[in-house]
Amino acid sequence: MRYLPLTPDDRASMMQRVGVTEIDELFADIPADKLLKAPLDLPAGKSELEVSRLLGGLAKRNLAASDAPFFVGAGAYKHHVPASVDHLIQRSEFLTSYTPYQPEIAQGTLQYLFEFQTQVACLTAMDAANASMYDGSTGTAEAVLMAHRVTRRNKAVLSGGLHPHYAGVVRTMSHMARDEAVTLPPDPAAGEDIIASIDSATSCVVVQNPDFFGNLRDLAPIAAACHAHGALLIAVFTEAVSLGLITPPGDMGADIVAGEGQSIGNPLTFGGPYVGLFATRQKYVRQMPGRLCGETVDAQGRRGFVLTLSTREQHIRREKATSNICTNSGLCALAFTIHMTLLGGTGLKRLARVNHANAVKLADLLARVPNVEVLNDSFFNEFTIRVKGDAAGVIEKLAARGVLGGVPVSRLLPGPGLDDLIVVASTEVNTDDDREALAEALKGAL
Repeated sequence: MRYLPLTPDDRASMMQRVGVTEIDELFADIPADKLLKAPLDLPAGKSELEVSRLLGGLAKRNLAASDAPFFVGAGAYKHHVPASVDHLIQRSEFLTSYTPYQPEIAQGTLQYLFEFQTQVACLTAMDAANASMYDGSTGTAEAVLMAHRVTRRNKAVLSGGLHPHYAGVVRTMSHMARDEAVTLPPDPAAGEDIIASIDSATSCVVVQNPDFFGNLRDLAPIAAACHAHGALLIAVFTEAVSLGLITPPGDMGADIVAGEGQSIGNPLTFGGPYVGLFATRQKYVRQMPGRLCGETVDAQGRRGFVLTLSTREQHIRREKATSNICTNSGLCALAFTIHMTLLGGTGLKRLARVNHANAVKLADLLARVPNVEVLNDSFFNEFTIRVKGDAAGVIEKLAARGVLGGVPVSRLLPGPGLDDLIVVASTEVNTDDDREALAEALKGAL
């Protein structure tokens, strides 16, 4: 067959080589109750035209982000991306380029990755950044694995304010590596005593700032406590624009920084592809996953770029690799770099101030709505409100009124005491009319 060229003898030989007698043994790590007992009950195949009509009808049932006042955040944010960003990344030399295995013919790719690293290092106030990860969640998990290698311990403490998806990815990778991941209870008020959870067995503490509920955190005391116990502080962020205004994690003592870069240069696009940002201190750079592009000179003394470190299993012996990340979200990293270059330092700070001002306006407005309580004492462009009744139901009522009003916490973090909470984000794209529409829709929904 064209797409399945292996014969039964080929498969038998492969199974004998890896030491299994049945195909099912290859799926031994999947819990038995998660395996399908029968094929999925799917409808018969359709023609291309029929599929197009069907999917078009389904799409019309959506309330798109561009068709309504939009206040959804919780890890993915709607920002204005200049048209020049998309125009430039569509150029064939960028759009079709691949991994820069041969530096002598990949100077353009290596240079923009070098610029990307420089921008991320400056944003986070860290010594070195890599040439990107898949996204913020896998970057966070890689940071935990890196901390284990550095400290030679295997216990991670996860803040209750860490994004649930990020915490879930860390727990999954920790489970498969037989490491320990201690997750503190959800903490909408940011009152957790995470320092009390640090002991001599702790490898790292993972804290998000701003956290999942929008609270701003002072990482300096946590960093000091980590270092006193020989542990590392991993600082996480989901909103890259916040780094234009709040104290960067490196200036608060973070040892490793991981986060999501989608907010700069990359649209929502239904949740991906995104780009993970990752930075660390110089002394830990050889344990950093992924790639590190460096600047050098060639035999004629001309400026050039190379892969200074590429400690992936594609380049060195598998047991020596720091990561099995097999791509670097290069096109998304380029979009980030182009947008950041257009903004510059002054533009990023101005954008961050506009975001914060818009969120303050919205918080003040919603605080005056009956049966709505704003929980945060501090925030950047995202905060949490408590509503009367079921928050998920309220969000559906808001959508029926033509407003995408936020993310019910229970959708990402089920648990007692969280059913009435909504995470609300307001970026530079929101207008006064949008904010008034949300306030009025909330009054009607409640």
